[in-house]
Order: sequence, then C-alpha cells, then structure tokens
Amino acid sequence: MPTPWACGLTAPSDKILPRCLCIGAFFSGVEGSGMTDASAAPVPLSRLLLATAACVGDVARGQSLSERLPQVEPRLRPGTQALTFHVMRQWGTARALERLLVSRSPSPPVRALLHTALALLQSGDGAQEPPYPPHTLVSQVVEAAKTQRDTRFAAGLLNACLRRYLRESQALLAQALQHDEARWNHPLWWVRRLQAEYPEHWQAMLQTSNRAAPMVLRVNRRRTDVQSYLALLAEAGLSGQPWGNDGVCLQSPVRVEALPRFADGWCSVQDGSAQLAADAMQQENPFTVGHRLLDACAAPGGKTAHLLERSDARVLALDVDAQRARRIEENLRRLGLSAEVRVADAADTTAWWDGRPFDGILLDAPCSASGIVRRHPDVRWLRRETDIAQLAHTQTRLLDALWPLLAPGGLLVYATCSVFREEGEAQMQAFLRRHTNARRMPAVGHVLPGMGPVDGGINDNPPSGYDGFFYARWQKAGN
Repeated sequence: MPTPWACGLTAPSDKILPRCLCIGAFFSGVEGSGMTDASAAPVPLSRLLLATAACVGDVARGQSLSERLPQVEPRLRPGTQALTFHVMRQWGTARALERLLVSRSPSPPVRALLHTALALLQSGDGAQEPPYPPHTLVSQVVEAAKTQRDTRFAAGLLNACLRRYLRESQALLAQALQHDEARWNHPLWWVRRLQAEYPEHWQAMLQTSNRAAPMVLRVNRRRTDVQSYLALLAEAGLSGQPWGNDGVCLQSPVRVEALPRFADGWCSVQDGSAQLAADAMQQENPFTVGHRLLDACAAPGGKTAHLLERSDARVLALDVDAQRARRIEENLRRLGLSAEVRVADAADTTAWWDGRPFDGILLDAPCSASGIVRRHPDVRWLRRETDIAQLAHTQTRLLDALWPLLAPGGLLVYATCSVFREEGEAQMQAFLRRHTNARRMPAVGHVLPGMGPVDGGINDNPPSGYDGFFYARWQKAGN
C-alpha cells in the first residue's frame, strides 16, 4: 500500500502503443511500465488529489487522458496517472455513491474531487484494501479543497459526505451496486452490449478490463532471441516468461530504461495481441526480398517494426497524422530498421498509390479501442454507443479502398483492438459478401482481454498477456 505522501507508481514511455486508440493524441506512457524515481522529493497527497481531480474533471468534459496527462507538472505526473487510472476503474461506483450522498449535484470542480475521493476509497485491481487509509484520504481531500478558490467553499460538504460514507459504507455500497454501471464500472450500454455478444464471457471480460495490464515485450529477432533476452533480464534481476514467437511477459513492470539493451533496439513494449499481426501476415508463406507490404494506419509503428524484424520485404507505412508518423520513424531508428513512411489518408489511394500492387496489406483500422481499456481506462467513459457504427463505416471505407491495391494471391490482414462484433465478425462477413474474389483464411478471430481467442488456438501463453483484438485474413483470388 502506498504511503499517504508517496508519488505512487509511474508510467514512463513504453514507446509503442496500439494504433487504434483513435481518441486523443498519442501519449508515451502506459501504466505499469515503470516505478517512481526514488530520488524525487515526496509530493503531498493533497497536491496529487488536486491534479487527479483536474484530470477526472476533464475526462468528464470529454478530453482523453492521452491528451491530458502530458499537461500535468512532470513531478506530479507519475502519481497523478496512477491515481487517475484508479479513479477511472471505479468511476461508475463513485458516481452512484455521489447520487446517494448529495441531493443536488455540486459544481464540476467539487464533483470531480468528490468522485476522486469516493473512487480512491474503493479497492481495485484485486486489492483487498483501498490504496490509502480512509481517514488519511478524507483529511487530505478536505485540505486540497481548502487551497482552491473553486472548491474551498465546499470543504465542509466534502468532509460531511466522505465521513458519512465511512460510517455507512456497507449500506451505501450495497445500494449503489444495485446498478450495473456502478457494479461493473463501465457504461450501461457497454455492459449490455457485451452481455448480448458474449453471454458466456461478458462478466470475465468486464472484470479483466478493470485491471491493470501486464507489461509485455517484443524481442527484436534481428538483435537477439527470446531465450537469450530472458537470460539478459535475469542478469538484470528481472524475470518473465515467453509469449508467442517473439514476446516476453514480465513478472513485474519496470521503466523501459531498466530493460537490458532497450536503447540499442533489442526489445520494444507491445502487447501480445498486437504481436499477432506479424504472425497473421506470415502464417503460410513468409514474405521475403522483393515483396512489397503496406501497413496502413501504421503509427506509432509497432506492427511496422515487427514486420521488418520478421522479413526482408519492403514496407510502406502510412498514417494520416504527421506527428504520429514521426513516431514511426523514431521507433524504427531505435530498432535499426527502415521503411518508407508517408503521411496520407490510406483510403484516398489516388493521393499516394503509385499503381504497383502490394503482396501483403496490414490494416490496423481505427476502432473503439474497447479491447485495450486495461491500458486506457478512460476509453470506456469517453466512447458513446453511436461511435461504433461510425467507426465501422470508416473501417468499411478503408477495406474497400485497399482491397484493389492487393496483388492476385496477396494477403490482407484486418485488425482492430476492439471486442465489439460490429467491428470484427460482422465486418468480416460483410466484406466477404462485397468481395467475391476474397478467400477467408484461418485466423484467431476475436481475442478477449486477459483470456485469449474465443475459439482457442493459442493455449501456451500467459492469459494475462492479451488485450482484446480481432483478426481476419483474406487472400485475393488469382495466381
């Protein structure tokens, strides 16, 4: 348990994040990828609570933490991220408790501070106790409120609400948890959708999605191999286990600076599900010298790099965002790899395609990011149910634009970090109806967060290493 004055866990750069988080700008930190610098001066909990409440308030207004957290003062950022992620995972419960404790909804700054406190009074991620002693947390929340012009008038209200909660927590929680949003800490539409689409798995999916994800590495096979890198980790006092063909799942997260030879490009941080893209591209006939591959929607470059680590094919990496495209180049440079990187809308083929067909196309399409809420817990609260159909339309547009660019006999791999069937199985079936020259190839299909593929197929890997993904593969008819 953190002390009341600790900064808490931090999350320095993992360098590679899933492409399909299409809300907010790229944020180079991922929870659990590092620890607080022990040499840093202690930060009072009241200051962390204010910074956390400010982030919570901005999420309530629709801003993603990927955009918001980099704006936090660097000294406060690690602890703020740890606390804000905890709040996001308990926000449904906190909001339900607020309705029981306050007859009239308070002003947004007061409400954000109250939600922060109520969420931090809940245990999370399998913990038996909340992250801070309750009375310490309450006193620090009140202290924090007194220091700000827009909350000091409500210090008494906050104190009264929180102390009532401490006295009546059992009864209040029982009442709050009668509502599914509070019980599962996901929006009601999200819960209902999973219930309908995964009647056997929905509860486990929601529970897993509310826990922090493990730290998974991808070993650069052009530099070393999995077993050799595991030995390097052991020499550095770290431990992990193999994951798939190129992965290592760490027993405990660390800062990337602590990873052996990270700066020399020996490994990258990439979830195990995302690593399946390179497997899917090279499952039957590995691409070699002379083959041309397209990685559409490629930023920040994790899958591009993995393709280059696995083959000598020429790769064109596209992304519509110039800043994110620069991340592709930075990541490839560290790994000692090269690809042609261009800023373009993949669907607007007339603006960038030279007329030469590709032997393989990887489309890691923009999606709801519903499969990666372990790593981005604000996603669930920022998404709206109407977003899914709009994103599915974008995915269809990209698929139909890229299919004609594939050579006969070529392979197109479609991937989303989503668990919703409208972005997965339904998209695949609709594609096959539209394109009679497409032959469905074996694929893992839906990968559920923390559990692996729905229909099995990858049984020798640690289940905690999976984010939620969907994969489909189509071969184009012809020689």
